Amino acid sequence: MPRLLDPIRIGSLEIPNRLVMPPMGTRLAGNGGQVTDRLVAHYQERAPGVGLVIVEHACVTLAGRMHDSQLGIHKDELVPGLGTLARAVQKQGARIAIQINHVGAKAPPNPALGTPASASAVAPPGIETVPRELSLSEIGEIVKAFGQAARRAKEAGFDAVEVHGAHGFLNNQFTSPLTNKRTDSYGGSLENRMRLPLEIVAELRRQVGGDYPILYRLGASDMIEGGLTLQEGQRIASALVEAGVDVVDVSGGHGGSVHPTITGQGFLVPMAEEIKRVVTVPVIGVGGITEPEFADRVIREGRVDLIAVGRAILRDPGWGAKAVAALSGRGHGSLGRNT
Repeated sequence: MPRLLDPIRIGSLEIPNRLVMPPMGTRLAGNGGQVTDRLVAHYQERAPGVGLVIVEHACVTLAGRMHDSQLGIHKDELVPGLGTLARAVQKQGARIAIQINHVGAKAPPNPALGTPASASAVAPPGIETVPRELSLSEIGEIVKAFGQAARRAKEAGFDAVEVHGAHGFLNNQFTSPLTNKRTDSYGGSLENRMRLPLEIVAELRRQVGGDYPILYRLGASDMIEGGLTLQEGQRIASALVEAGVDVVDVSGGHGGSVHPTITGQGFLVPMAEEIKRVVTVPVIGVGGITEPEFADRVIREGRVDLIAVGRAILRDPGWGAKAVAALSGRGHGSLGRNT
């Protein structure tokens, strides 16, 4: 069985090891979504030892952004700055992807941009503002916006692109029966509810070509009664791979990346294992991992193909380098649950 420090190939891309830094918002971008020196330094400092860095979600449209300081990939003028970020991480020996996203109903009300829009006029859990329902033509424009964002990612020099389909954002708002009450071709059956993500992946393939790696962060289960089930998540994962996804990055849906009762290191890994059973591409597991030995064991046991370590790397920028040293027997600094 492979180890955490073994390389893995994703399509035409070889990643030096199986440790992933997952996307985590920093609010370090400029008010126009531009890359800043602080943002570059944040990722550059954490890249050593990490095989794949996935940059925090970047908005594909202004109407689909979370806040003013969210990273942007919605216009060509942002490409040079994004390129600076990509090169800074690659110089540390890591590969780099960028996550692209539309937050849908989670966008803040903005007089200049109008009422936030979603699959239906239903607010996601925890959101007070009721969104308006997207029209068919607006859905088509959003699909195109994702495709253009992926084109910009490739032009900027990122090694891969990831579509955000979890944590109650727009793609998850479509796949979940909690927020999708449409009666047209985008609502009702699971086949209809997954139509938007599949169209987005198809558009990405048209824009970036057949060899450029596409990842999809899947909210495999809403983890809320009446929401998307894991069995439905498996069906979505299979359809995404058939549409052209190269890696399934498994997380929760409307319940987010945390759960009040599911805890412990690797608490979302069992969900990722269930997705791995039904797909033929690499799967990323995640969930409160703090110990490199635990991450290595999960890979050795064949439970998932890559492991994402988020909060531990956020707290300790040197976590990746220390993990590599620890697992290769070269000694290391302090790592563990209290890192």
